[in-house]
Amino acid sequence: MRRVTLICWCLAFGYFLINAEGKVYTKCGLVSELTKLNFPRTFIGNWVCLIESESGKNTSKVTNRANGKQGVGIFQIKSKDWCTFSKNGGICNVKCEDMMDENIKDDSECAEKIQDEFGFLAWDGWKRSCKGRSLPLPPC
Repeated sequence: MRRVTLICWCLAFGYFLINAEGKVYTKCGLVSELTKLNFPRTFIGNWVCLIESESGKNTSKVTNRANGKQGVGIFQIKSKDWCTFSKNGGICNVKCEDMMDENIKDDSECAEKIQDEFGFLAWDGWKRSCKGRSLPLPPC
C-alpha cells in the first residue's frame, strides 16, 4: 500500500511540475493570444514590444529588482503592488505565482488595469524599447 501511495504522490508531483512551467511565445502566437483576449488591435503592437522587452515572451520569467520587488510573468508585473505571493492580493487581487504559468488571461487583466491607470509608461522596458516608435499590428 505504501508503494502505491508513493507512486501516486510522485506522479501527482511530476504532473504539477510539468504543468507549472511557463511558455515562451512566438511573436505570431502572442499576437493571436492577445487578439483572443480582446486586446484592442490598435495597441497590440505596443503590447508585443512591451512583452518582448520585459520578458522575452516568457510567461515564467521572474526578475529581482533593486527595490526588493520582483517582476513576474510575461508582462513583468511588479509584486507587492499588483500581486502577492502565496495568496491573492495586491491591486489586481491575484497570486504572483499565477502570473507565471501558461495561462495569461489573469496576467492580461492585471496588465490592462496597470495600463489603464498609468499607460505604457508603467513599464521600463516599454519606455526603453518601444516609446516613440511606430508599432503597428505585427504581420502574421
